[in-house]
Amino acid sequence: MTAKSENFAEPQDIRAILAMKRLAVVGLSSDPWRPSYDVTRYMMQQGYEITPVNPKEKEVLGQPAYAGLGDLPEPPEVVNVFRRAEFVSEVVDEAIAAGAKALWLQFDVVDYDAARRAREAGLIVVMNRCIKVEHARNSWSAKGSDFT
Repeated sequence: MTAKSENFAEPQDIRAILAMKRLAVVGLSSDPWRPSYDVTRYMMQQGYEITPVNPKEKEVLGQPAYAGLGDLPEPPEVVNVFRRAEFVSEVVDEAIAAGAKALWLQFDVVDYDAARRAREAGLIVVMNRCIKVEHARNSWSAKGSDFT
């Protein structure tokens, strides 16, 4: 199987990650016009515990921000990434070292080699999908909607 034919959006992986409730959001901005802010605010409203990870922020959405995944007081369940693709490899290294269980790479955040490395290290990986969109889709599906 070639790298680009690997599927990093398996329905069972999406559901498994959505069942985890602690998200470390790498690249979360305090700017309410940024997608990271909107998506993370939605996830908080759905009952997820959020930890901002951004060295340029002190606090986002009422939560203290950390400079890196290695600075977190406890391992995150999910590392949700809002960084450009060229930074993903470094984030994967940090996620593995921090003891994360899963990695979620948002829309247009694509690095097959890094995603494969995370998967080989035992993390559940979803790539090039929006966690907000998938949460809403799975919520409708769970309620018996035809929109699946």
